[in-house]
Amino acid sequence: MPLLPTHPSKPRSVPLRVLYSGLFVLLLLAFILDIAWGSVSIPLPAIGKILFSSQGNPTWQYIVERIRIPKACTAVLVGCGLSVGGLQMQTLFRNPLADPSVLGITSGASLGVAAVMLSTGSMGVFAIRELGISGSWLLIAASTAGSALVMTLILAISSSVKSNVMMLIIGVMIGNITLSVVSIWQYFSAPDQVKDFLIWTFGSLGGVNGGHLSILAVAVGTGLVLSFAGSKMLDALLLGENYARSMGLTVRRARLLIVCSTSVLAGSITTFCGPIGFIGIAVPFLARTIFHASSHRVLTPVCCMMGAVIMLLCDAISQQARSGSVLPINVITALIGSPVVIWIIAGRNNLKRMG
Repeated sequence: MPLLPTHPSKPRSVPLRVLYSGLFVLLLLAFILDIAWGSVSIPLPAIGKILFSSQGNPTWQYIVERIRIPKACTAVLVGCGLSVGGLQMQTLFRNPLADPSVLGITSGASLGVAAVMLSTGSMGVFAIRELGISGSWLLIAASTAGSALVMTLILAISSSVKSNVMMLIIGVMIGNITLSVVSIWQYFSAPDQVKDFLIWTFGSLGGVNGGHLSILAVAVGTGLVLSFAGSKMLDALLLGENYARSMGLTVRRARLLIVCSTSVLAGSITTFCGPIGFIGIAVPFLARTIFHASSHRVLTPVCCMMGAVIMLLCDAISQQARSGSVLPINVITALIGSPVVIWIIAGRNNLKRMG
């Protein structure tokens, strides 16, 4: 029995267009809030003047235009990509606990990044820019290949394993194997490389700007387009592979599309921002719960906006440390995502279905 809802969407008392508009307003407010908050307090009127007239205090203008806006844009891209990637994983494996980080796909992307960065002698989110634009594409290709390799392996094993819970365990084990390979690589690397790699694993949104932000936007945009294009396939797979085949869907082709889009999303985001967990689990579950929807034509844009809002709020919270330093983004996403995972596992309906 599938663990995800396969029944038609419940009737809504509020039109879908109104809900979309409300989410978009929340996204704008979260974006402005993320720009306003930080170690340097900037009044909202001053931010408005900088955004709309490019005038104001030169120091504030530099902080907003060169640091906070790129960081907020990165948060939007990361939130969209991880949420949609998690949505696809949960549909493909029909399990609300599936996402790129849990299934080891993010670990595969980390292996690809380590293969390039530990070999070239530089590491870390901020050191990525030293490789130049061509180096950034090389990193994305390596991380995407690593995530696709892990996901293909999981799919190959899934054909002989019927239990969704067992598939999650297998995904965790494959992720552990991948991390073990990365750890062995670190053991034989220079101490400064190991230190930078460890900092990179904490996750950061502050190292992406300029041309690298454009590259991330292109990569995430490509993954999202593939995801939107596969909405009908995902709806069919949600009801089971046998039903999907009876509807004329080529399951192997659908799996390949999901592998490609999720690998591009997880690979590109992991490359520039490090491995960020829990967003891919929490956001799709919240979207289904709040919107009472199972159609991916509804869930995909909802997950994009909700994921962007949550990542912007996480980024804003991470900048509120009293010391003035920025907390690792992984710490904040874990604090928000872990209670949602507990909610999923402890929910009465899920416990009955898992049993």
